[in-house]
Amino acid sequence: MKKKNLIFLIFLASTILSIVAQPWHSTLDIHNSQEVFSAPSDAKSSFSVQFTIDLKQFLGEKTILDIPNILTVQLRQHDPNDRQRQNYPSYKMADGSVPVLESTITLHCSEHPDWKKMTIGIPLAILNKPLGKHELLLNFTGARWTMYVDEKLLDNDFPFGYPNWEASNTWKWDPEYVKKAMISFPAIRLEKQTTNKTISSPIQYWTPAGHNSWVGDVATLFYKGRYHLFYLYDRRHHGSKFGCGGHYFEHLSTTDFKTWTEHEAATPLEEQWETIGTGVPFVSQDKLCISYGLHTTRMYPEEKTTLPAQWEYLMKYGHTGEFNQNATSGFPAGSTYSVSTDGVADFKKSNIIFHPCENPSVYTDPEGKLRMMANYHSNGIWESDSIEGGWHCISPGFPPGGDCTFFFRWGRFDYIIGGFTGLWSKPVDAPATAYEDVVSKGLDFYDGSSVPSITGIQDGRFLMAGWIPIHGGWGGNLIIRELVQYPDGRIGSKWMKEILPEAEKSNLLAQKIVQTKILATPAKSFMLTLEVHPSAVKKGRFAITFLPENGDQTSCELQIHLNNIRAQFAPGTLNDFSGTMKSLREGGSPHQVGNYAIENLIGVDKPFTFRVIVKGDDKLGGSLIDAEIAGQRTMISYRPGLTVKKLAFNSEGVEIRNVQVATLK
Repeated sequence: MKKKNLIFLIFLASTILSIVAQPWHSTLDIHNSQEVFSAPSDAKSSFSVQFTIDLKQFLGEKTILDIPNILTVQLRQHDPNDRQRQNYPSYKMADGSVPVLESTITLHCSEHPDWKKMTIGIPLAILNKPLGKHELLLNFTGARWTMYVDEKLLDNDFPFGYPNWEASNTWKWDPEYVKKAMISFPAIRLEKQTTNKTISSPIQYWTPAGHNSWVGDVATLFYKGRYHLFYLYDRRHHGSKFGCGGHYFEHLSTTDFKTWTEHEAATPLEEQWETIGTGVPFVSQDKLCISYGLHTTRMYPEEKTTLPAQWEYLMKYGHTGEFNQNATSGFPAGSTYSVSTDGVADFKKSNIIFHPCENPSVYTDPEGKLRMMANYHSNGIWESDSIEGGWHCISPGFPPGGDCTFFFRWGRFDYIIGGFTGLWSKPVDAPATAYEDVVSKGLDFYDGSSVPSITGIQDGRFLMAGWIPIHGGWGGNLIIRELVQYPDGRIGSKWMKEILPEAEKSNLLAQKIVQTKILATPAKSFMLTLEVHPSAVKKGRFAITFLPENGDQTSCELQIHLNNIRAQFAPGTLNDFSGTMKSLREGGSPHQVGNYAIENLIGVDKPFTFRVIVKGDDKLGGSLIDAEIAGQRTMISYRPGLTVKKLAFNSEGVEIRNVQVATLK
């Protein structure tokens, strides 16, 4: 090799990432199209491939770098209508095309021999200058398979298995696109400096930056004047790690709900056996902690994990034991937790497994007792003197388990909300056996939020945070509501004023609508405000149909039926009211944020204000339609493929006044 070819610009040196020098084992010669390198003797060796890529217009599909049987890098034209897995059409070129850059690694493992190909990639339009030269780093560390472009992490997945280096010791490239490259063993170690980033975009309907990044299960806590929001970071709608999810808790916090800080991940994935399930933050011995589940049985059968030993201990002694995952045979599985070193962020894993359930909800009850609701392969309420072990069940069978449950006390009532559909309440002075099913009465406050977490903040206010599914999969946008409590213990919801998207000055669209009217909308994203005046004789109903430019495309109706005191999202019908949708009590599915109803509206027996936010977004490939009814009930729907251009009003026995619209900034 010529000396000049051994000099490579380490493009990841920056204030965000610093590179620890590693030995380089192979550098390509740009005068050849193929090179031989020294394959590692350790089959589990990590490695990096980095090169300068000269991106230009192309047709079809091109392989630009290849390590046979190990790794390929390719360019291809993606279907602009296909959002499956990677959501590439969220970034399109000016001509509407979606060229993508991808890299596929071939993995081998005896446990799952069919888990072979793992692809990461980006739409080229996500780059500031899609065409021209860029620096690319592909990093395989065993736990992570990552793509960096121009110093930015743009996609990653979580491997299970390793490349078979005995199958290759050559690599080849296309010199038209690849200008200089290196392969190194072991991988470049990227050391993140501990930094806190301020989120610049509004937090309501927020998603992490990137083309395929989403918010999964949310867990919240208000601690020492700061609201902590943890969420399971999701790519590919649970499709990462060969469909096992590959989730872990990221962490946001705020003291004023206007400025939000994005901290380092609270529970990063560091081993191939790791994938993390839902948990909750809690305080133990005045330390901020977060519990979470290790869903290891998605990768290994239960008999190869620590679960049999944990269940055996529990059956023998009547309470759980303390299992150190570094000193116990079997792959760690079950409940564990991390602890903040500074009371704000900087979480460290305890490596202690304290219960065999895989979605633990740990909390300190109002009497100061450390408790947990067990979910996912267990159920009931458990109690212990210490987080590490000694958990014994005090309420077998209730709550029933499943997805994460959250306990909260508000005034004279205790509540448990669970997953997508469960809600129970009782008076504070009643025994645990007195919990009543609120959903069965049609008095729940599910409004499209999935796995909502409830937290009390300052001034006696309570917030509900969750996520809404996008593209029909797991994970989507963050959504936060402020809750409203009534004397009988019933709970409603409203928009939280501190996190409302900023809007331009409102314009009056109509002074009065008595029957029908069609109005144009000002932008893809806007806020609609109007006054609803029921007739003194017949309360009636009204509907707003959200219409696209082309009448043949999808539309959505939002209807309020005052006689039946219910509201619903339904398929749009321009000249008539839609049929009746089902509520949660009736078997409907609000958490799917499509067509559904809510029952027993509050505050609609007299004139009330009705507000709607429509958020059109390229990443969503459609629109969110979020409604607030009389400031006491909310409901949201996701409408794929819909960009709202017109509003059709249909009224029967209802007078609509002062219709105003404001474009969202």
